[in-house]
Amino acid sequence: MTTHQSSNWTTPQAVLERLRKRWNTGTYLTQVADGAPWEPVEIPLRGPKAGDITRHYDDVLAWTESWAPSAHRHLRIEYRRLGGRLAGVNNIPARVWIDDRDDLWRLLGVTPTVARYQALLASTQERLPALIDWMVAHPMQVLQREADWPRLEGTIRWITDYRGPAVYLRQLDVPGVDTKFIERHRAILTTLLEQCLPDDRIDAEAARTDFAARFRFLRKPAYLRFRLLGGESLGGFSELTVRADEFTSPPPGITTVYVIENETTYLAFPDQPHSIVIHGGGYAVTQLSALTWLHDVRLVYWGDLDTHGFTILDRLHRAFPHTQSILMDRSTLLEHRGQWVKEDAPTHQPLGTLTPDEADVYASLANGEFGPNVRLEQERVRYHLLEVALNDLRQGPR
Repeated sequence: MTTHQSSNWTTPQAVLERLRKRWNTGTYLTQVADGAPWEPVEIPLRGPKAGDITRHYDDVLAWTESWAPSAHRHLRIEYRRLGGRLAGVNNIPARVWIDDRDDLWRLLGVTPTVARYQALLASTQERLPALIDWMVAHPMQVLQREADWPRLEGTIRWITDYRGPAVYLRQLDVPGVDTKFIERHRAILTTLLEQCLPDDRIDAEAARTDFAARFRFLRKPAYLRFRLLGGESLGGFSELTVRADEFTSPPPGITTVYVIENETTYLAFPDQPHSIVIHGGGYAVTQLSALTWLHDVRLVYWGDLDTHGFTILDRLHRAFPHTQSILMDRSTLLEHRGQWVKEDAPTHQPLGTLTPDEADVYASLANGEFGPNVRLEQERVRYHLLEVALNDLRQGPR
């Protein structure tokens, strides 16, 4: 076929692509699952005009032969009369029809796929009927997960049926299902569980990405690591790691708590009377918000001199407004100019709880006053300055 107007004539491949595009939306399978009666599909064909018969006869002939019924056993081809006094009257294809649903399946080569989808529907209808409406509305998603569907369904059934005390995901007992399977399929499991579980079995406040929290599984507890300073011990231990939810009161005699980000600095923190030092561990410092007894002690934070260090300080301020910071000031930053490094991904979010001096340094870092992405890591600050800062704290008011 030559490259003129005939390039716009509808080809069998174009019809097949149109049908497959509709198949990929899941519309045909949804109609099957809904039990909707079959409505014959009509597709108009764009073809030659009367003048093409005389001007491009070979092209018209080739196009007409491409629609020969013998080559399209699953289509009914409807013809129209075209021509006139000069070229004679010819019958050419005008539209195609698909009169039977099975013809469509054979044309698309999806007969086995349809059968598998119907089998999955039947199985789920028997075992977990609450999922049927979703399966009908999203057939292609079901087929994409066909190999995993029995395990997905088993997981949903186990969680739906379970009525005991809260457990860890590790205790979910379904053949072939482990915590890695749940993590890989977290999104679809979340969607399916939301179809099946009553509202009181779902924590709507928890993020949909937090599977354990949303469906009320036990989560790995938060732990806090701390050292007792000043030669004190607790049960013979100078350093302990405890569950945050069990850390409900300070060790006896403790009146000051230091929160330190860097582990080495935490380990080297000098002795202080009636004090403990907690390893903050970056944004894990937010776990401290559960320790309500921190309202009743002096709370001192020291983190990296960068935008994220001040963001962590802001979070701590929000939970405990009386929090003080040390060595997070302009003079400390400028005194260590030779120790600056680059902060990988600085933040520029507004921080509303910082003191005027803290806010000033944060703004200078965020705005690049000292240069782009300036960062002074805690472990790069000269150690004797820590001792000076602690001495100043002891001398000042609580």
